[in-house]
Amino acid sequence: MTFHFFRVALAVAVPAACFGAHQNTPDTLRAAIEHLKARDGADYPDAAAYLERLEQPANRSGEGFVKLQREALVADPAVGSRPVLFVERDPYRYDHHNTETMFQTGEISAGNYRPGGPLKVVDLRSGEVLVLCDPGPQGHLRDPEVHPDGSRIVFSMRRSKDEDYSIFEIGADGSNLRQLTSATGVFDIDPVYLPDGGIIFSSSREPKYCGCNRHIMANLFRMDADGANIHQLGKSTLFEGHSSITPDGRVLYDRWEYVDRNFGDAQGLWTMNPDGTNHAIYWGNNTSSPGGVIDARIIPGSGRCLCIFTSCHDSPWGALAIIDRELGVDGRSSVVRTWPAEAIELVDRAGIDGFKRVRPKYEDPWPLNETTFLVSRQVEPGKPRMGIFLVDTFGNEVLLHAGDRGCFDPMPLGPRRPDPARVKSRNYNEDVGTFYITDARVGTHMEGIADGEIRYLRVVESPEKRAWTRSAWGGQGQQAPGMNWHNFENKRILGTVPVESDGSAYFEVPAGRFVFFQLLDGDGRMLQSMRSGTIIQSGERQGCAGCHEDRNETIPASPRVPLAMRRPPSKLEGWYGEARLFNYQAEIQPIFDRHCVSCHDFGKPAGEVLNLAGDRTLVFNASYIDLWSGDYLSCVGGGPAQIQQAKSWGSHRSKLVKVLREGHPEHAGLDLPADDLKKVFSWVDLNAPYYPSYESAFPDHTAGRSPLTPAEEKRLASLTGARFVLRHGAGQRTQVSFERPELSPCLAGLDPGGAARDEALAIIRTGAERLRRTPRRDMPGFEPAEVDRRRLEKYILRREIESANQRAIREGRKLYDHDFD
Repeated sequence: MTFHFFRVALAVAVPAACFGAHQNTPDTLRAAIEHLKARDGADYPDAAAYLERLEQPANRSGEGFVKLQREALVADPAVGSRPVLFVERDPYRYDHHNTETMFQTGEISAGNYRPGGPLKVVDLRSGEVLVLCDPGPQGHLRDPEVHPDGSRIVFSMRRSKDEDYSIFEIGADGSNLRQLTSATGVFDIDPVYLPDGGIIFSSSREPKYCGCNRHIMANLFRMDADGANIHQLGKSTLFEGHSSITPDGRVLYDRWEYVDRNFGDAQGLWTMNPDGTNHAIYWGNNTSSPGGVIDARIIPGSGRCLCIFTSCHDSPWGALAIIDRELGVDGRSSVVRTWPAEAIELVDRAGIDGFKRVRPKYEDPWPLNETTFLVSRQVEPGKPRMGIFLVDTFGNEVLLHAGDRGCFDPMPLGPRRPDPARVKSRNYNEDVGTFYITDARVGTHMEGIADGEIRYLRVVESPEKRAWTRSAWGGQGQQAPGMNWHNFENKRILGTVPVESDGSAYFEVPAGRFVFFQLLDGDGRMLQSMRSGTIIQSGERQGCAGCHEDRNETIPASPRVPLAMRRPPSKLEGWYGEARLFNYQAEIQPIFDRHCVSCHDFGKPAGEVLNLAGDRTLVFNASYIDLWSGDYLSCVGGGPAQIQQAKSWGSHRSKLVKVLREGHPEHAGLDLPADDLKKVFSWVDLNAPYYPSYESAFPDHTAGRSPLTPAEEKRLASLTGARFVLRHGAGQRTQVSFERPELSPCLAGLDPGGAARDEALAIIRTGAERLRRTPRRDMPGFEPAEVDRRRLEKYILRREIESANQRAIREGRKLYDHDFD
């Protein structure tokens, strides 16, 4: 590490013409000066002189205006009285998603790491720059955060491309550098001091991957101030990061997750307590654009939120925005202002990547007060170099400092008012927590549900993705490997609990699971479903007023205790045995085999209309393809951001369910046993999943599922002219049967005695034999490929370390990363 001082010339602001017609004018500067004069009085002594100089023609445009504007605004005590901390680095190399900036060793994006990123301080009045910490020529430093007392700084750093980011701390004067985390094979980023003395950060310590791609993701963890007893706070399935502390001591963070959702618009802001309890939506979970909301901080004194509106497929930058949550938790109505101003028109209108078109781009905002913010911003629109800007609500944007590369994470280096600590409400027994619902009938999008119709609540887990393949199924986005026809997630039914006649429920859920809830009628059919997830900590008690209730609406208090709360919490009643990952071939196909396949099979008239045979094809099986592509299922798939109306999809709307319940002309006597019907209801209401998990037997083959090699598949297509089912879409039919190769429809057009048919049939039989030797994930006897076994071993090891740390907390001991080396 090296430490040195040097001086630079004062940064020259970009001319006003670069900022738009309503920014950086004499009127915007006058408004700011008059505000500072009224607010700060004697602490802003030159206000009158600035206003007088502003009336001089030479100072109303050009270089004269630029110089006066910077001088007057830096004289603001909130701006110039303390040095500004920042990181000087190049922008992160673009890598598909706004969350992928970690470039973890051994992962798909590791090659995009680039070194450089010293931690610096600039005195805005003198222009003096101090290097506090230099990671070295091959290292990189990021994500600084100043302690509320101003004495020290926590940040993330790696020294080369061959190691990953760990958390470090250094004194505000550049002394006493120490490393707090040191786990190998994971990254630790975005550290923030907590009011209770701990540190929260984002980490890949529970390995999981992007559901619609292949990138390593992150959850929130916390540790003691000395790095001890690291444990997990968040459990969502993709990414949690860019944390900050709210004035009431909660953690505000951005989360990317989806349950039966479009991959690109489920990136909103959430809050939780510093112990990981009470995760709750803050803003944007059901807003279709922007595709991501990041870098959020509460503006002091206002309660509003300053953040960045970005795109799903972009670097972590975009429009600067102010949200007023009192005006709503979604959509355009609660967006008070954006920079640039026209970006506000993109909210809920531009799709997941609409904010790519914003110019200039902003990043890493820091609100100084209600009117004035520091932010990293493009020095010149359209060019990547970022500088430190002052932005205010009067219309001024002033470049304060620009280095040779870019300047990021600007914030004052000095003490600030500490946020209050919150009482912990969890234990570390790795047991259960309890949820309660006071009245499930209350809320939005519940029209059409009759009084007394809600009878049960189902708890479903959406597990994390622990493996990936290079080849993908063309679902809604990329499924790598293929999982379902249109949505990404696997599912595990944990069980059901009763809903009382007054709509209340009170029940236990295992801690540390990412779960969602479904309301069921007396037949076990879904009435309404969450399309997001929640988390409960061991010993935590969490509740809501109803389903999809308006979070800004006061629910009238009832003088009566809800019926469910008058008894102990319900225990989950399992779904036909122990909780398990849902497997279409194991749970649903046997029902069709018993009741339907005698008619709905290859070569039979009913099978020409709907084939319900279980024969496996390249990615799924025959019945699964026909049910989805033939429009027999009314499922939301990877659905829209907006909350869906009750009974708008699932078993109440699906043609398959209607036929099975009521029969059809050819099968008037069709009468499925009640349990078989309920299993089909459950499958459809889970959004009709197929594979139970992401592990693959054939990671280098099509969608990670086909037993045929790419060369064999190509040759088969050439011989038969068939178009194989390799992505979702209407009207597609199975072309290959690995259970009965000779019945494969792709052979139908070939000469029965010809060489082409013989060769094609031999290729399919080769795949069938390969499946017998190496069962895939929808078959008994499946074993993951070697690459997936290694990933699972790492996952298991990290979970054992997590459990050991929680045990140490229970027992009052301290464990550090080096204890697990």
